[in-house]
Amino acid sequence: MEDPGQLIPVVRSTALVRCNPLTKITMALILMIGALLSIDVVSAGVVLAFSLLGLPATGLDLAATIRRLWFLPAGALLAAWGTAILAEKTGEVVIDFGPLLMTSDSLAAAAAIFVRVLALAIPLIVLVSTIDPRDLADALIQHLRLPEVVVISVLAASRLLGLLVSEWQVLAMARRARGVAGGSLVRRTRSLFGAVFVLLVVSIRRATTLAMAMEGRAFGRPGRTWRRRSSFAVRDVAAVVHSLVVCGTAIGAAHVLGVWNPIIG
Repeated sequence: MEDPGQLIPVVRSTALVRCNPLTKITMALILMIGALLSIDVVSAGVVLAFSLLGLPATGLDLAATIRRLWFLPAGALLAAWGTAILAEKTGEVVIDFGPLLMTSDSLAAAAAIFVRVLALAIPLIVLVSTIDPRDLADALIQHLRLPEVVVISVLAASRLLGLLVSEWQVLAMARRARGVAGGSLVRRTRSLFGAVFVLLVVSIRRATTLAMAMEGRAFGRPGRTWRRRSSFAVRDVAAVVHSLVVCGTAIGAAHVLGVWNPIIG
């Protein structure tokens, strides 16, 4: 299950992991809508709570999830800080320290932005991390009828990114061993352009080989069959219904508590 190229490793198979990739994308969009329509703590908090409680069902390595998504709370906190400073200063004054002025309403808006950023980002990143690129390519071609050549080309490019980084490191070490990568700034700049040119040539050769392989396997030709079929099951319907329930609960709770603050209207 574990793929070194994934942002977060998948360590075990669950019902959610086995869902169709299009189902996972649909779930992420539904949950994002629940947090996007209004700027308030309640609706975004419900979506965020569901996302955090549902992390074990994703089959992801929870330790790796916490370790690799540390930037999300930091970014959300930065957005909240900017909102607290720039928001309209209404309500009771909470902090008044020289040019720094924060009121109860500006802090409430900052809290809403903090929770909202997390509620928008976490479902998308977590669910996308459970998608196998090959399954996604099959689903896009077989269900959405996207062009085979384009989808497979993008899939191949994404799978070769790790190889490209590895080749760049090997090339840099080889040039240092030959004594052509050090020296003055001008020499290092020339060496950089030379390494980029070599890498470009290698990439073009690999792309030519890949294009010939795709042609030999009849990609883009009518009547081609698929070894792996992309299908939907009961678990896909249950997952989408579950996300719709969470989205409706988030919107309903915000209305009931009187904190609904739509971004439009």
